Amino acid sequence: MPHRMSAAPTRPPLTLLLAAPRGFCAGVDRAIRIVELAIEKFGAPIYVRHEIVHNRTVVERLEKMGAVFVEELSEAPPDARVIFSAHGVPKAVPQEAKARQLYYLDATCPLVSKVHVEAERHHQAGRRIFLIGHNGHPEVIGTMGQLPSGAVTLIETIADVETIEMTDARKLAYITQTTLSVDDTADIVAALKRRFPDIAGPHKEDICYATTNRQDAMKAIAPQADAVFVIGSANSSNSQRLVEVARKSGVDRAYLIDGASYIDWSALDGVKAVGLSAGASAPETLVDEVIAAFRERYDVRVEEVRVTTEDVEFKLPRALAT
Repeated sequence: MPHRMSAAPTRPPLTLLLAAPRGFCAGVDRAIRIVELAIEKFGAPIYVRHEIVHNRTVVERLEKMGAVFVEELSEAPPDARVIFSAHGVPKAVPQEAKARQLYYLDATCPLVSKVHVEAERHHQAGRRIFLIGHNGHPEVIGTMGQLPSGAVTLIETIADVETIEMTDARKLAYITQTTLSVDDTADIVAALKRRFPDIAGPHKEDICYATTNRQDAMKAIAPQADAVFVIGSANSSNSQRLVEVARKSGVDRAYLIDGASYIDWSALDGVKAVGLSAGASAPETLVDEVIAAFRERYDVRVEEVRVTTEDVEFKLPRALAT
């Protein structure tokens, strides 16, 4: 009797709902290019104050090219060429660089710089400024550091709004970190306006287009997903917010992962559809690796869910323009 070959085990079917837009935004793309071009033009090492963007894969690749990441300028030698990260820096940092006669390039995202300009404008108008953001985040430190100590008050929650003590409620303004939850920030702004109806706000929303678009895309895929993965590093604010948006949209199994090797496959028992997105500082190569890992275990159908198309580009510093 002829020997029968046993059939290969069939892989269970799975739909991967791929959020679009996802991954790199224009500000991140510009910041990474600044480091790459500076190394190309000036040679290694190029010192970068703070992680250029919050993603380990990006940082490690740039380190291999010759970037040296430091937390303070004092860690850079006297003849160093220095780049400031996309998150922005307090005014004291370029002042220190000038005092030490360091050559520096500023990779601050132009949308963060816009918030810095707003803060200056409100301060010159004599307004007390509230910054909606997360304590300790480098963008918040940079924004508060544009003005004298005490000129900006940090607001993290609606509860913080209720504790504000005011002697003069007429001259107030608010600004926000660019990578916050759109919905949570709207609630805090509403609370500020309830208490202080005449408070001045930004002409155009401070939360950046990329943060908003990625959160909108997550809201589009979450209702169809049994589980959601967001590719991004733990210190990436916009990536953390995407996980929060998924959970608020009803997905209990929503996880932040650095890449394919961090997936807990046991958490996916019984799933039929998985949502996948990436924070604004996560490269598309990591998305490709996660999709490949799913294909090894499932019969995958990829369905991209696009809410908008981004075509924003930011100019490079003149010193690097080709």
